[in-house]
Amino acid sequence: MGEGAPRLAMVAGEPSGDLLAGLLLGGMNQRWPGSKVAGIGGPNMMARGFESWWPYQKLALHGYVEALMNYRELLGMRNALAARLLADPPEAFIGVDAPDFNLGLEAQLKARGIKAIHFVSPSIWAWRGGRIDKIGQSVDHMLCLFPFEPALYERKGIPASYVGHPLADAIPLEPPRAASRQALGLDEAASVIALLPGSRRSEMRYIAPLFLEAAAEMHRQRPGLQFLLPIVPGLRSLLEPMMTAHAGVPVRLLDGQSHEALAACDVTLIASGTATLEAALFKLPMVIAYRVQALSFQLMKRLRYQPWVGLPNILANDFVVPELLQNDATPAALARETLAWLDDPIRVERLKERFVTLHHSLRRDTARTATDAIAKIIDR
Repeated sequence: MGEGAPRLAMVAGEPSGDLLAGLLLGGMNQRWPGSKVAGIGGPNMMARGFESWWPYQKLALHGYVEALMNYRELLGMRNALAARLLADPPEAFIGVDAPDFNLGLEAQLKARGIKAIHFVSPSIWAWRGGRIDKIGQSVDHMLCLFPFEPALYERKGIPASYVGHPLADAIPLEPPRAASRQALGLDEAASVIALLPGSRRSEMRYIAPLFLEAAAEMHRQRPGLQFLLPIVPGLRSLLEPMMTAHAGVPVRLLDGQSHEALAACDVTLIASGTATLEAALFKLPMVIAYRVQALSFQLMKRLRYQPWVGLPNILANDFVVPELLQNDATPAALARETLAWLDDPIRVERLKERFVTLHHSLRRDTARTATDAIAKIIDR
């Protein structure tokens, strides 16, 4: 460990959290070469020197019912991690998203004098706003990705900083469409649709078959279309059997490479989540879809405050892209809304202009800004 380098702990779950945490670690490594960071994380974090003590996929759950089914295992893992950190305290703990896991852990650590920082505000402005009181008991500082969030915390006396969104720094303002098409061997004139059903095992069960059926319907109507489907390598074995039912549809599986697919395509059919913001930063028209277990959907529906679930619509405060959820997400409806973008270039250009404005608003050199905030909290 380098002279003056802090020792920190961090937890991120699922690929989106791993991506965000990896970008944050890049900034921390620049500021504190040789810093030691350990906890729970994925490949992006480990590529930057992170030591992961448990598989991060354990935290990638899909809805309330699945969380309840795995509650005992998650609680045991959280308690074991808390015991390990309390026995050998780091200078600070940084929970990256995964609020249902991290906030409880942060509360334990904060009560014992370990600085608790949370990176990515829970969506208290969209649903379950009452969580803000628990957040106040759990964290010393909230690092917010969106500009309207700090004011919500300040009203409750919870320190918070707007650090921008690291994806806005990582994704270029002008997407590399030609280079990505060349890298993927796609003709410049081809009409290409990216299918992004999600990165969790449960999303493979609930959403991937739906997207493949929608692709089959689009192929039936327009045989010249090409489809890209980036897949987390560990989930490829789940998806490949589904492909056999649609063997005649030109769906090309990519190992990872979601950014290449988004840069290269004309429109994306995409599961609600962080990936929708990535698609917006690539200035892409999209159709957002989601399905969960029926009971989970009813619970989520009752608890949400806004008519939108997709981040591009929430940030725009408007339905700038279609959302088809649960029973509305039929293959025919998904195909219809996706193809509609290909037929309306004026609508596409208007959307791109809004996404350019959004991109500028989220660019704050997040890795440096967040690291500066962390340095003040740990007094370095």
